[in-house]
Amino acid sequence: MKKTGFDRIYRILFAKYGECICPLVHDTPFHLVCAVMLSAQCRDDRVNEVTPELFRRWPDPDAMAKADPDEVAGVIQTLGLYRNKSRNLVACAAALVQEYGGVVPQSMEELSRLPGIGRKSANVVLGNAFGLPGFPVDTHVNRVLNRLGLVKTIVPEKIEKAVNTAVAPELWSNFSHLLILHGRDICHARNPECANCPLAEYCPSWKK
Repeated sequence: MKKTGFDRIYRILFAKYGECICPLVHDTPFHLVCAVMLSAQCRDDRVNEVTPELFRRWPDPDAMAKADPDEVAGVIQTLGLYRNKSRNLVACAAALVQEYGGVVPQSMEELSRLPGIGRKSANVVLGNAFGLPGFPVDTHVNRVLNRLGLVKTIVPEKIEKAVNTAVAPELWSNFSHLLILHGRDICHARNPECANCPLAEYCPSWKK
């Protein structure tokens, strides 16, 4: 990693949280694709409550592609936007079967073409399903990096580019996890716990 402010922040957060794992429970790349899709505007723990039944009934792309979207909606109805998500799950599975032989592709270009999968979701899949470089930018990552003054934009693609330029590729996925955990635990959107923050002395937003 280049010796920059990103380096310092990574080292401090790593000392606190260590090597992270994806909080979305999954056994296969396809399961992660589905879970990431379901996590849009929804907490990970709520997604984990519905995916066991979802994957029991439709365990792979071939099965999901043949599913009735209304039946899928019935399984995930406790989640926000469940009707739209159910349609995307079936459409995504159909695309995987038709275009990739039921195998989840391993490139940003191919993943982001799948129904319901944007750049952030594709980065999650790359990093956590395949161990490939990927830096997902969610609201926590956006907020923490802006408060630290390491980026001065709220555009996810620009934030991703800034991090990718400054941080070694093999650290991208874990760096995203670290920032998300820090955003959830301490650097809240409202009333951040600056007094308990290990990054406070380097943060221009610190409420002294």
